[in-house]
Amino acid sequence: MQPRRWLFAVASAASAGAAAVAFAASAPAQAQDGPRAGEAPACADGTTVRTDKGPVCGTAGSGVRSWLGVPYAAPPVGDLRWAPTAPPAGWTSTLEATRRGSACPQPPGLGPGSTSEDCLKLDITAPEKTDGKPLPVMVELHGGGFRLGSPSDGTHLVKEGGVINVGVQYRLGIFGFMAHEGFGRHAGNYALRDQQAALRWVQRNIARFGGDPRNVTIYGASAGGSSVCANTASPAAKGLFQKGIAQSGEYNSLLGVDVQWQAQDCKAELPGEEEAQKAGERFAAALGCKDAACLRALPVDALLKQAGNGIGPDAGTQGPVVDGEILPMSPGRAFAEGKVNKVALMHGVDRDEVQLPSADTPEKYRENVRLQYGPLASRVMELYPLERFPAPSAFIAYRTIVADSNSVCPALLNDQRLAEHIPVFAYQTDNADAPPMFFLDPTKPNGSYHVSESPFLSPFPGGAELTANQKAFGAQLTAQWTGFARTGNPTVDGTPYWPRFTRHDPAVLSLVPAGDSQVTHEIAEQHHCGFWNRHAPFREIGAAG
Repeated sequence: MQPRRWLFAVASAASAGAAAVAFAASAPAQAQDGPRAGEAPACADGTTVRTDKGPVCGTAGSGVRSWLGVPYAAPPVGDLRWAPTAPPAGWTSTLEATRRGSACPQPPGLGPGSTSEDCLKLDITAPEKTDGKPLPVMVELHGGGFRLGSPSDGTHLVKEGGVINVGVQYRLGIFGFMAHEGFGRHAGNYALRDQQAALRWVQRNIARFGGDPRNVTIYGASAGGSSVCANTASPAAKGLFQKGIAQSGEYNSLLGVDVQWQAQDCKAELPGEEEAQKAGERFAAALGCKDAACLRALPVDALLKQAGNGIGPDAGTQGPVVDGEILPMSPGRAFAEGKVNKVALMHGVDRDEVQLPSADTPEKYRENVRLQYGPLASRVMELYPLERFPAPSAFIAYRTIVADSNSVCPALLNDQRLAEHIPVFAYQTDNADAPPMFFLDPTKPNGSYHVSESPFLSPFPGGAELTANQKAFGAQLTAQWTGFARTGNPTVDGTPYWPRFTRHDPAVLSLVPAGDSQVTHEIAEQHHCGFWNRHAPFREIGAAG
């Protein structure tokens, strides 16, 4: 696997006989413990900044200044494993913040994996030259199914958008979410606690790097988008950010078998603390442990091995939990009830998002539909008949079903609910010609795939040469994302008009290349959302029909 600034995780789906993919919006996970090969760069003159815990120095060049691997919390080891995020110890000598810290523990997938728990660090990137005015701050919460990944470096957004970017490492998988009665009340959600601790660090320190702590935007894709939703619904995050950009945060299976991720996305009904604790007990028993002390004494690799690919009765909890404190309820329910922080959101998905195995034949199409939609299967196949799709019809038809049911319609329903309480700018990415990524079968019509806008926001050196249409698209997205971070409105110079989504004007911006993006009101009808919303996981709280 070649290094990338943004990556996707390829997760095994043996039970379905195929592989599924999910965005990680991240740099490659670093090798386990110890420094990377080569010497760390020396600090550049004029980069020393005194944080509340001690001075740091960083690098400068190519138009940016960077401080990498800055601790925002104590290493979650010993008694701090599966405990609320604790502040780091202070230091007096200048910390040379010139190399990224280790990724949090995770299996191979986005690189060699990691076993380092000394990972609660963040990376700050700022323009090398400014006019001295405080800059808007964009904080990336990376994706990867809450099991994998690391943040991107944010250089593109910083150079082109005039923002400060902060990338956050947070606990993942079994380390980030497992609950057990031995961990005390409100167990789980340590990953979300880490994210909020990083946001508190931003509030205390970012002004010293040139940022405005009163103008903070959190953003992320896939599990990063889900993180934006979770923090929007978390009372503990109140006041820590003013805006959020949730990209592709609706991706869990609507019904049937989710071959890849535990319930975790913006629409999912999350497990409660009691359910999570029972899962933790099974996980502990499989490792021969009866109490928290035993679990905390186990080596990282043993815990990762038992956690496996995150799916199974003895894998523990590896996604957000309704713990009664960080999350009093699932985000989708909080959106419907208006129990959200008063922030502004950009929120959207890609038209052809797929997180399930594909169908290559008519037989496989019918098999997959029956597997995922059970008693609804016949009606689903009537709504999406193979004869209405061009060749390869089975692939395109099933791709469309999965995207409509799991992403497009749930996202639109969340738009409707959120817009009753906070400003929402809704989008759907309809760019079917984005550069193909390494996990895709380039012989297939993948359409506007999961987080296909991400390589335009975090391009990597040596990537595919973009067409003129796609270059214009990348310039537009960069302006919209950073413009929203700057002003709270994505309609800025170099972009089309993007109206706020409201009950009276449920406008969604269809993002397409070549400057041809336009507002649409037709998504619900085109994607059979009346049907899908009646069968949504949170239908009992009044889904629109």
